[in-house]
Amino acid sequence: MNSFLRHFAISAVSVTMMGGCAAIADSSAVTTPQVPTQTQASVALATPPQVDQALTLKQIMANPDWMGILAQGAYWSDDSLSVYFSRQAHQSAVRDYYQQSITATSANQLALSQLHLADQRIGVLNSAKSQKAYIYQGNVFVKNLQSGDVSQITRQNDAIDGVRFLTNGDLAYWQGNNIFRIHQADGMVEQIAAIQMANEPAGIQDPDSYIAKQQHRLIGYVALQHRNDKTRADYSQSLAKQDPTFSSPPWYLGDAEVISEMSLSPDGRYVMLALTDKNYSWRAEHDIMPNYLGKEGYVDAVPARARVAEDAFPGQRLVLLDLVEHTKKDITIEGLTGFDEDVLASVKAENAKAQGKSYQSVKAPRLIQLMQDWEWSQSAMQWSETGQQLMLMLEAVDNKDRWIARVDLQKGKLITEHRLHDDAWVNYNYNQFGWIPQTDSFYYLSEESGFSHLYTKTLAGKVSALTSGKFVVDNVTLSPDGQYLYYRANKDHPGSYNVYRVEVATGKNEQLTQWFGTLDYSLSPDGKALLLTASAATHPDELYVQAIGGEIKQLTDYTSNDFKQYPWQAPQVVAVPSNHGAGQVYARVYLPQGYDAKQAEKYPAVLFNHGAGYLQNAHYGFSGYFREFMFHNLLTQQGYVVMDMDYRGSKGYGRDWRTAVYRNMGHPEVEDLKDGVAWLAANANVDTQRVGTYGGSYGGFLTFMALFNEPALFQAGAALRPVTDWAHYNAPYTANILNTPDVDPIAYERSSPIEHAQGLQKPLLIMSGVLDDNVFFQDSVRMVQRLIELEKPMFETAIYPVEPHGFVQPSSWLDEYRRIYKLFEQELK
Repeated sequence: MNSFLRHFAISAVSVTMMGGCAAIADSSAVTTPQVPTQTQASVALATPPQVDQALTLKQIMANPDWMGILAQGAYWSDDSLSVYFSRQAHQSAVRDYYQQSITATSANQLALSQLHLADQRIGVLNSAKSQKAYIYQGNVFVKNLQSGDVSQITRQNDAIDGVRFLTNGDLAYWQGNNIFRIHQADGMVEQIAAIQMANEPAGIQDPDSYIAKQQHRLIGYVALQHRNDKTRADYSQSLAKQDPTFSSPPWYLGDAEVISEMSLSPDGRYVMLALTDKNYSWRAEHDIMPNYLGKEGYVDAVPARARVAEDAFPGQRLVLLDLVEHTKKDITIEGLTGFDEDVLASVKAENAKAQGKSYQSVKAPRLIQLMQDWEWSQSAMQWSETGQQLMLMLEAVDNKDRWIARVDLQKGKLITEHRLHDDAWVNYNYNQFGWIPQTDSFYYLSEESGFSHLYTKTLAGKVSALTSGKFVVDNVTLSPDGQYLYYRANKDHPGSYNVYRVEVATGKNEQLTQWFGTLDYSLSPDGKALLLTASAATHPDELYVQAIGGEIKQLTDYTSNDFKQYPWQAPQVVAVPSNHGAGQVYARVYLPQGYDAKQAEKYPAVLFNHGAGYLQNAHYGFSGYFREFMFHNLLTQQGYVVMDMDYRGSKGYGRDWRTAVYRNMGHPEVEDLKDGVAWLAANANVDTQRVGTYGGSYGGFLTFMALFNEPALFQAGAALRPVTDWAHYNAPYTANILNTPDVDPIAYERSSPIEHAQGLQKPLLIMSGVLDDNVFFQDSVRMVQRLIELEKPMFETAIYPVEPHGFVQPSSWLDEYRRIYKLFEQELK
């Protein structure tokens, strides 16, 4: 996972950012390009839109490289003097890597032969911060940060999984279930832990049956061989204990589990393990996705993930190994506050009552696991600098609790340092935590106030809130000297983010950037500057550098001139008053070309529903939905008003906004859409009888729920790659919001569109990719059959045989949006 190229693998919809490169003497300078690189030269691009011409669907749904091939995965060099990033043309199988000095105006492309010298984004420093160890292509390398020299430590085909410096300067790495230590004094490689997920061999056993005992009693040769075997075994055991040249004996942890995660203490004494039942699988045998266009001409059965209705995760078990004493401690969960609470008692009682039964609450140990934050780059196991303290972040499998717990290394017990409970579900974001160097304190993020904020706590129990207010804090970075915590927040407006820092000792906060839009940042290794990836409403992400206390400087300019020169309409961000108790709902609004608020003929309108549910799109930055952004511009040129709402459940607005959809998906959101239509009628001269809606994934689900449950609200809808039945979606996402189908069938029936399909009255377009391994094509197949049986003639279906969840082929995008546009033209005009 940490290797250079493997770390950079991307999917069609999700880019994993790359990890760094060193200065390369023979790299060729590359000026800022405005056209695709050579890797994509053979792909014909659409003619870009002209400044004085209307947009066409063929242009905006074409290969997006005409917009510019942007920098991805940017990060700092080890010396803080340059940055590194990759660029990859659309559908290109490989990417190119670049280095750019923070004082330069162009980047150097890195040669493949030099990538092993790259400054890695993911690496570990020794205690003196003079060396950096990292993994490249499965092998360990060490860089001298003073001289820049790089040494390859291992060269083998079996990939190494992790590496760390020990407090005495030795280097440790682990591979599979084995941990090795490289002694800096003489370079000797010592295996300090060999963990076997098997039962311990029985050794030489004395006869215990009548026949065996008789054989040994009557046949002297057999008895002699047995005595010799025992003598040799005893000798080998004594030799291993007394001979200092032997490695430590293996650990046998049984054959019922596998190691999910492993962490070695900085002093090399302890190993913390998280174990999972070996019989648990991410899929069942029947979970397949048919690929009708297999390479050999047959239908290929592609393995697919399990459904929430079947995915019974067994939790994890914690085990602490003492490598010095060679003792094992099973960590019990009794030290977690609320470890045996029946947190689903009210839900179970409601469901039991609906079935004519009663439910009696009982206390029992809950299943736990290491916290799985969807945006983490850290481990849920955090050791103090010396290795004398270990902190874990744990979550309940029922999703209602998150604990920060200290491990008593001598007693093998957990001590709760912080408990975050949520009657709905604990957020799978905003979970960063870590030790503050040379103190007995740690920092952490928590939504306990209703918004994600930054706190510190001493082991003695004193908690200090470093931030507070109705805004969201994330992306926390500890400064190299440990004096400051840097963070990102949307303090001024929910849709605009900036970088701040707080002094740990005093709690004094300071705003560092003055950006109007969205951005992310990374702090330079020397703590003196910020690398920013920032965008504005009509300007895609570019890289910027800002010295702490200095001015911002643009570093890259990869957006094409064709895109920059086109007169794109920047959407307004408005606050829509809620008539359903939600306060106000933020939304983007695009007005028609030549808009006239007093025009006698009112305008048609389209409401776009963003995907993911928990995602923010009504912000002042460039939308991740760049095709939809251009499509909305096209619609305004054709006389439509377009609204894009951050309905309840969206990200960026705090805990209560997020959990408003708990056990009730698709209902609060549709209320917000109703308020959006009312706002458009009152403020944008929209004809409420000529409004349509569309969206993909969660947005497709929401399109279903709106058309099925509020048939008078929209005159037409398009559902792209839509969820139709939450029992068929994945467990990590769905079980948070709806619990599980066996526990809470009420929530699933209330929230699944297929249960409401009888309400369809207006034209509906359903579009799905056959190779969608996120929302299965089966979702749409089941919905289509349901609508057929309900004798609903007002729907149509389009399928895309080669597409995953996020479409890749420009031809598929074009076909999809031609159908959406045709639907709106027919039904809204």
